[in-house]
Amino acid sequence: MPYEQKNFEALLGTKGLSDALLKNHFTLYQGYVTNTNKVSDALSSLAKEGRAATPEYAELKRRFGWEWNGMRLHELYFGNMVKGGKPIDKNSNLSKKMAADFGSYENWEKDFRATGALRGIGWIVLYHDAASGRLFNTWINEHDVGHLSGATPLLIMDVFEHAYMLDYGLKKADYIEAFFKAIDWTAVGTRLK
Repeated sequence: MPYEQKNFEALLGTKGLSDALLKNHFTLYQGYVTNTNKVSDALSSLAKEGRAATPEYAELKRRFGWEWNGMRLHELYFGNMVKGGKPIDKNSNLSKKMAADFGSYENWEKDFRATGALRGIGWIVLYHDAASGRLFNTWINEHDVGHLSGATPLLIMDVFEHAYMLDYGLKKADYIEAFFKAIDWTAVGTRLK
């Protein structure tokens, strides 16, 4: 069963993120969905042909994680934004957890923004580790490398250049500011189990 592209056009008109930037970003996401399906189909065909021990199969297996995570991370990213943003409820479990783990919501935000401002490309992820109960802000360099095993992504911020350069050039801090104004904290809070 093929993976289907989700529609995030409701984000068009989001203040601080131009429609041109968002449409380009949606097209990039569509490529991840398409390639996830192509790689999945090719792996299935090679397995049916008894070619699972081939270099082609091995490389496609490695590539699948890149495409699949590119698809899912974009879905989480777009899914944790809404036009106009939705502020965090200071009485929510998530806000209380941030205060417990970081000292305050403000400390958490300062750390998340600082992580996003690091030089380089990738993703910034607020993770929840159910085993320890802790929250972590983490830099993910590539789609398929550096994820915290067993941790649940709560908030995703894309810091690859395609997420901001059209609107902000090299001013990543200005993009981070626009991103924060578009966060849907209700959606983020539902990811905390």
